[in-house]
Amino acid sequence: MTLTRTLSAADESTPSREIYLQLRGLIVSGMLAANERLPTVRQTAADLGVAPGTVAKAYKLLEQEGLVVSRTAAGTRVAESAAVLPHAVLKRIRELTDEALRTGAGLDDVVSVLRAQWSAQTEQPPAD
Repeated sequence: MTLTRTLSAADESTPSREIYLQLRGLIVSGMLAANERLPTVRQTAADLGVAPGTVAKAYKLLEQEGLVVSRTAAGTRVAESAAVLPHAVLKRIRELTDEALRTGAGLDDVVSVLRAQWSAQTEQPPAD
């Protein structure tokens, strides 16, 4: 498993939220499978150059969402019930990523457009 620090000075997210989002993405994409063990908090903190408390917050967010289970002797593992996106959605995301990389589109732009499209399609019609 490879995590990277992707925070920029203009980013309003906290490091713990960024770590949470990266791990969440790996879990829901199926790249981290059910029962797979996550690195220790200390190891992840050392890998990313952040404080252990920052990583512990990210792991806690994943646990609160039911994506991981933490046990003292067994460490933190991906929950059996962790939701994985449908194969068709994952395939389209991979295709989108390939095309965006091929054309030089930036991650922030692609995510912004996806969020806007999602909002437009899920917006409730005005009540009469």
